Amino acid sequence: MVTLTPAAAEKLSGILTQKGLRETHALRVFVKGGGCGGMQYGMTFDDQTREGDEVTEQHGLRVVVDPTSLFYIDGANIDYVDNLMGGGFHIDNPQATSACGCGSSFRTAKSHTGEEMPQSCGHH
Repeated sequence: MVTLTPAAAEKLSGILTQKGLRETHALRVFVKGGGCGGMQYGMTFDDQTREGDEVTEQHGLRVVVDPTSLFYIDGANIDYVDNLMGGGFHIDNPQATSACGCGSSFRTAKSHTGEEMPQSCGHH
């Protein structure tokens, strides 16, 4: 399961309300190939669920994760941090064996097909 902190849920709920999507859309969290670490996090608002999606409700917000993405981010915690350097979402992923300085790219020990993942991050 992917968990939202109250701060992240509050920020996301505000965005949904501002866009007029609060009643119809959920937060979709996903992983895609790419980035300097091999995998990248993504979040979007989605008005559909697909077969196999994990759907949870947290702090009044629906969260949807597809099965392949869940393999890579199960147990992850999504937070929103607002500070003098600027605000942003932060994903703490226990599945990640390394992360790059960009904050949105990571690598795991194995892929969902069981293949070994590359050993180094291209971002130094």
